[in-house]
Amino acid sequence: MQSVMIVILGLAGMSFGWLVYSKFIASKIYQLDPDFVTPAHEFNDGVDFVPTNKFVLWGHHFTSIAGAAPIVGPAIAVYWGWVPAVLWVTFGTVFFAGVHDFGAIWASARNQGKSIGALSEAVIGKRTRSLFMIVIFLVLLMVNAVFGVVIASLFVNTSTAVFPAWSAIAVALVIGQLIHRNHKLTVLSIVGVAALYVSIYIGSVLPIELPEQMFGLAANANWLIILFAYAAIASMLPVWMLLQPRDYINGLQLCIGLVLLYGAVFLSLPDISAPAFNDRVGADSPSLVPLLFVTIACGAVSGFHGIVSSGTTSKQLDKETDARFVGYLGAVGEGTLALITIVAVSGVALAATPEIWHEIYDQYGEAGATTFVQGGAELIRAGWGIPISVTTTLLATMVVLFAATTMDTGVRLQRYIIQEWGEIYNIAALKNNIVATLIAVTCCLFLAFGAGGATGSGGLVIWPLFGSTNQILAGLTLLVISVMLIKAGRPARYTLVPMVFVMITSSWAALLKLIEWYQAGNWLLVAIDLVVLTTSVLVILESISVISQYRRDNAVSETG
Repeated sequence: MQSVMIVILGLAGMSFGWLVYSKFIASKIYQLDPDFVTPAHEFNDGVDFVPTNKFVLWGHHFTSIAGAAPIVGPAIAVYWGWVPAVLWVTFGTVFFAGVHDFGAIWASARNQGKSIGALSEAVIGKRTRSLFMIVIFLVLLMVNAVFGVVIASLFVNTSTAVFPAWSAIAVALVIGQLIHRNHKLTVLSIVGVAALYVSIYIGSVLPIELPEQMFGLAANANWLIILFAYAAIASMLPVWMLLQPRDYINGLQLCIGLVLLYGAVFLSLPDISAPAFNDRVGADSPSLVPLLFVTIACGAVSGFHGIVSSGTTSKQLDKETDARFVGYLGAVGEGTLALITIVAVSGVALAATPEIWHEIYDQYGEAGATTFVQGGAELIRAGWGIPISVTTTLLATMVVLFAATTMDTGVRLQRYIIQEWGEIYNIAALKNNIVATLIAVTCCLFLAFGAGGATGSGGLVIWPLFGSTNQILAGLTLLVISVMLIKAGRPARYTLVPMVFVMITSSWAALLKLIEWYQAGNWLLVAIDLVVLTTSVLVILESISVISQYRRDNAVSETG
């Protein structure tokens, strides 16, 4: 019964955010204009700049930002107890993530669809753009490595998810062609989702496994290589061909999955096995503050969202007023996924007693996507009576598809950055789609295998660094939006306050991990952490200088 109260209070808070707070931000702060000509219309090229129905665009945006992070992060963070996790997810979604994602789409759309890195040059200065792009590239590198490892692990541990995960690509390609030919979206939605669920049922009785050893590598390492080969191809296709329809169908699938999960809570009324605050954490475990705020990144606030918002979403915005629906509601959708993840890994569906729960959560970082799949599958079985083999396949496929769509988008965005570097430094080879994509994928594989060895598990090794770097980028994105608002003469406290909080907690966490990795002699992670921290400080100093100069100029003009 405790889980019902968690769900009601969490959803009530997010409903307030969508129905009240986002309207205030849209009308008073960002001041959306329905007549503004968006970059999708101004630069329509049929590849990257494509005016898109807001429901389809929401599907792309939602599934691109969601990935596995709003599942992995909360599933790990419950280690400190369910109360801190629920509070951060709820307040983070309403006052941090929604404003951040919505603002990044608006700011980019107002500046010809520029990425947040390019936008920082226009808003703050040329040096800032170079610094910003380094942080963005590192975040994308870590996102792709992390999610690649998560998918490969799920393919090995839940082989029934393999068939539906790859079938979803074929479904999306067909749906994409039909949408492009203006077939009715409602009919295509029903057909696409039905085909996906048929493949899930087939997958539940048709597991597909790779050999334990092939080409001298373990199964998960081979899956990792296959996944990045796919992501390389997918990232070069026009967005309407695979990215949009796949993300849209996956978005619908997630909505159905959320209905099943939330419905199961109200049908089975499960209790919570996890403690409200865990007083049995290990002596060597990280402290709740500040690590909670970087462990739960996506699901509360995430710098990766700003990259997606300004990298692909803003280029497909049909009307500026759609930014609220796509950006803020996308963040709310991710918040609901994080909330139900907390319930799934805290309740009796996963652990019948508190003692069993403590055995599962014996150490920080041991839980993750697999824990969610196990707890969520049992929750749906208890509530709806669906066989456990089907529910396990359903949730494993859901996680795989979200992580895969994030990889598709992430590799595409890495390509954009490499090509931007080609333009900045006039290196012809870097401007080439194929060359830029190969560099992006090679860097991801190098990190996955370089940090994790022959197993390719480097994505999990760098998770704490991903969390702090990702949150630092969120703070920097809010800083750029704040400077833009100040220059426009609008209130900036609604973005500045979240920015200050995020920068303090994420920098604190990054410093703690820097000390830990230095003492352990993990020089790769030390180097990346130092680059991110140094770059962030320089961007903040540049921004303070620009704001001070702007205010001085305004004061002179008013007195003159």
